[in-house]
Amino acid sequence: MRTPIVIRAHQALERVFPERRLFLKSDSDTRFIRLRSSTQAIAAVGVTAVVSWAIVATAVLLMDSIGSGNFREQARRDQQTFQQRLNALAGERDSRAAEAAAAQERFNAALAQISVMQSVLLDSETRREELETGIEVIQSTLRKTMQDRETIKNELTQLQTDDANGANGSVATGADPESVALMADALADTAQERDQVLVDARNALDARDELELEIKLMQERNDQIFRQLEEAMAISVEPLDKLFRDAGMAPDRILEQIRKAYDGQGGPLTPITFSTRSEEPSADELRVNRILDQMDELNLYRMAADKVPFAMPVHASVRYTSGFGYRRDPKTGGRRLHKGSDFAGTHGTDVFATAEGVVTHAGWQSGYGRLIRIQHEFGTETYYAHLSNIRVKKGQRVSRGDHIGDMGNTGRSTGTHLHYEVRVNGAPVNPMTYIKAARDVFEKQNKRARIETDR
Repeated sequence: MRTPIVIRAHQALERVFPERRLFLKSDSDTRFIRLRSSTQAIAAVGVTAVVSWAIVATAVLLMDSIGSGNFREQARRDQQTFQQRLNALAGERDSRAAEAAAAQERFNAALAQISVMQSVLLDSETRREELETGIEVIQSTLRKTMQDRETIKNELTQLQTDDANGANGSVATGADPESVALMADALADTAQERDQVLVDARNALDARDELELEIKLMQERNDQIFRQLEEAMAISVEPLDKLFRDAGMAPDRILEQIRKAYDGQGGPLTPITFSTRSEEPSADELRVNRILDQMDELNLYRMAADKVPFAMPVHASVRYTSGFGYRRDPKTGGRRLHKGSDFAGTHGTDVFATAEGVVTHAGWQSGYGRLIRIQHEFGTETYYAHLSNIRVKKGQRVSRGDHIGDMGNTGRSTGTHLHYEVRVNGAPVNPMTYIKAARDVFEKQNKRARIETDR
């Protein structure tokens, strides 16, 4: 039984969709299909829903197409930015290698200069001692000669007085004319010897003055060499100290560990001494020893830098595709921590060790694919993952720049790339912190060198 509400709704529906009949005529018969109001309403609602769905789907596709175009443009810009950064890093690497070679040459030149300087100072010390001894002998001889001259002069005066008294005086004193002649000849020889001694003394004093001038000039040259060496040491040590501080490593602790590790195997340079006498070291000796200490510190810094991953694991042109930190997982789409940096390149691109160390793993590991782990000093460790080929063995010692593997697409990977990690005491850290620290230090050092060259 219909209620009034249903009746009124049916009447309203009939006004909008009146009942219609669809006639179907054939050769022998005529039939019709009655289309009720409710049927027409259901059909209209269905058509409206289909049209609305088509409009919404078209709009979604259109917005997705526009968004994809923006994403591609952004990806293209990011690719260009990463390529520029990698080119800058490649330039850094070359500059750093040249700077290291130049620093080694300066170090060798400094050692050679110090050796020459030590020889010259030793020669000067020997000549000075010989000259002092000669001057003392000459002064002693001169004093003795002056005393003999006074004695002879007094005797000559006495003889002249006796001669003036006449023959009686000569007879009384028993003087002989031949003795007087011999005495006069002796006096003449003594006077000539005295004059020669005076000439030799003057020549010795002149030689002493020349030697003192030469020693003064030599000291000025040595002082200039010292200043140049001190400036070179300051310029060389300061950037390396900053390198470790920027990487979050305490330089004093690092140097102490290196010094202990190499104790008894060369170690620091031996201090220079210029005299075997029991004397306090001179200012020059202290200055030379300070420079040698700085050279030893510089050598320790360079040894430590070789053991920390301050380098790029790839030298070819690659694209920086992902950095350290939380990101959307390319496989699952979820958010998770990316523990390293990704460098995409061609299949088989050479991969190099970033620091000296020992290979602790060289084989397959779930998720990483073909993986190389290298243990370095100071608790640092590096990972090289998704390799296509491994060129080292477990337990092998490698140096920075050694070819250890080839880039690939093994393990949990979406394409050919190198996944590079740096860990400190087992905890992952951002690898670009070490790479950027080295880049900033050596860029400033090269800029300073260019400024000094322009001067």
